[in-house]
Amino acid sequence: MNVPPEPAPATDDVDAIVAAWHRERPDLDLTPLHVLSRVTRLARRLDLARREAFSAVALEPWEFDVLSALRRAGRPYRLSPGQLVEATLVTSGTMTNRVDRLQERGLVRRLPSPTDRRGVLVELTREGAQTVDGALTALLEKERGLLTGLPAADQAQLADALRALSTAIDPR
Repeated sequence: MNVPPEPAPATDDVDAIVAAWHRERPDLDLTPLHVLSRVTRLARRLDLARREAFSAVALEPWEFDVLSALRRAGRPYRLSPGQLVEATLVTSGTMTNRVDRLQERGLVRRLPSPTDRRGVLVELTREGAQTVDGALTALLEKERGLLTGLPAADQAQLADALRALSTAIDPR
């Protein structure tokens, strides 16, 4: 009785990179490349997909980051610049520039802080909320498309593994 052969496992660019390094440096344990080189390559592809999704609503990825932090804050969609810095992992100088640019576009406004006479709050405008909501819809559609080749159970398992790695690297 003939048994069909097992299908060969799928290979990707990282397999070729690791094989080449193994040939050149057989003395090294290349295990990290199997995971983190794939994460890096996927991050590049995801960045391109996000840029494409956001271009449909005329946003840059950094604009989405700021607007979505405000939107996720809930009504009245306000955060201090410090909270925005923490949420988006940029410097305060960078955030000042970003808020300036978003305010020029009418997507956010600055309000005086009710608790600190020197402080301000950044608030999402109605146009900003509509823009970020449209961007999120476009992003989810694009990201769903990227994941179509991975069954739901595998997506959940991968999310769990990436969460474990993320918390090990940045335990906060």
